[in-house]
Amino acid sequence: MQQPVVLLLASGRGERFIASGGQGSKLRAMLAGRPVLEHTLVAARASGLPWHVEGAGHPGMGDSIAAGVAATRDAPGWLVLPADLPLVRPATLQRIAAALAAPHTVVVPTWQGERGHPVAFAASCRDALLALTGPGGAAAVVRAQAARGGLLELPVDDAGIRTDIDTLDDLAAAERLLAAR
Repeated sequence: MQQPVVLLLASGRGERFIASGGQGSKLRAMLAGRPVLEHTLVAARASGLPWHVEGAGHPGMGDSIAAGVAATRDAPGWLVLPADLPLVRPATLQRIAAALAAPHTVVVPTWQGERGHPVAFAASCRDALLALTGPGGAAAVVRAQAARGGLLELPVDDAGIRTDIDTLDDLAAAERLLAAR
């Protein structure tokens, strides 16, 4: 059985990270001795799911998602994971992938009642994802699928779904969470 692709979005400009005093790309910032992006890649690899890094410097998250879906267009679905979420656990990726089944066309993980990433999309969302542009990501696709009854909010025990690196303070908080694991 084919599995959905973990689509790692790695083409953001990281403006908030630089504005907070960070040097260069937040994805290259060191977290526990390794770049942030490497932590996210390790989780994707360890999940056993196929994965694809979309890092071509697209102007917005919607453009990045569309390009990643186009590059993996024959996939049975996608787990859209911004690459600045280095603490997502491999088991969480597997659980979200497993939940992506009829009648659920979109799976949004939650932790302590808050939505996080990766958001999973079934192949039936392909055309809508390919049409995305701009900074809004896939929120419109999630809303459309929710209106059709296809949305599953999946509670997970993984703070990593909400731990993104946008500032130096975020990097320090991720360092503390990682050390506590």
